[in-house]
Amino acid sequence: MPETIDIAVVGATGLVGEALVELLEERDAPVTNLYLLASGESAGKSMGFRGRNIRVGNLADFDFAKVRLVFLSIGAEAASDCAVRARAAGCSVIDLSGASLGKAGAQLALASVNAEVLDTLDLPAVIAAPAAPAAEVAEVLVALRGVVELRQVNVAACLSASALGREGVQELARQTAELLNARPLEPRLLDRQFAFNMLAQVGGVDEQGYSVVERRMAAELATLFPEVKDGLSVTCSLAPVFFGDVLMLSIKTAAPVSLASVSAALEAAEGVELVEDDYPTVIGDAQGQDSVYVGRLRTGLSDSCELNLWIASDNVRKGAALNAVNLAELLIKHYL
Repeated sequence: MPETIDIAVVGATGLVGEALVELLEERDAPVTNLYLLASGESAGKSMGFRGRNIRVGNLADFDFAKVRLVFLSIGAEAASDCAVRARAAGCSVIDLSGASLGKAGAQLALASVNAEVLDTLDLPAVIAAPAAPAAEVAEVLVALRGVVELRQVNVAACLSASALGREGVQELARQTAELLNARPLEPRLLDRQFAFNMLAQVGGVDEQGYSVVERRMAAELATLFPEVKDGLSVTCSLAPVFFGDVLMLSIKTAAPVSLASVSAALEAAEGVELVEDDYPTVIGDAQGQDSVYVGRLRTGLSDSCELNLWIASDNVRKGAALNAVNLAELLIKHYL
């Protein structure tokens, strides 16, 4: 294993890209040279890392043979092309876009759930990191595996504007300013008012009425928890907040639920914070933190084999960037 390696971050100027760079510095990642890459107008900007400014390079011109590992935090189509280029150059890939899910030679991985799949990878490796809300749900489900037998998992996820990237945050900010200043509302990114509103879906839907993020979450959770692959339900809505996910889980179990055992399991789980006798919120608890926060534990109204709970998490930092960095740390330590 090398003491340090060269790493690239593709999509460095996006919300998740920025968080990746921050976490690589905070966690003192073993980086010799860090290459920050983007396309279009973002190329040429400068970003700070370890006390110096790094100019963001143009993705189209980059030679991936310069690095051993790359994070892909860009759209799925571009990420798919980029993964092919990187692997052909001998560079391992951690793909946050969802483009690698199900492709030959790639593995879906979350360090807290199935880190052992890294043993099966051939180098250069392609690792698919779960979508932020799927990762947040998975952190809780894996903590519960020892105390309940999962039969069904129903997820209702309220995603923030940042789930749409920087454009989503800007759209919410602009619409909010227009309404507060009594100016005519002009939806641009979305087809209707987002500010002070709740939207029943995130993006367009397919012929069955499901969005891309719902399909992706269901596929990823079924891969990570095959015992519930036939009992998964996922619904994603869009909430008028800038950052953070809240998710409501309703879990059917094989036997009556012991809330005391569930609480103990969540208390002991790394990366999970249990809030007892109250409920967590994104702003008050989760934002900027490296854990998912869980509260409102309760059994079903008439079904003792039902467990209901509430999750709050920082989708950009914890759900996406930190989970990807955790995978990179394992990959560098044991495999590269």
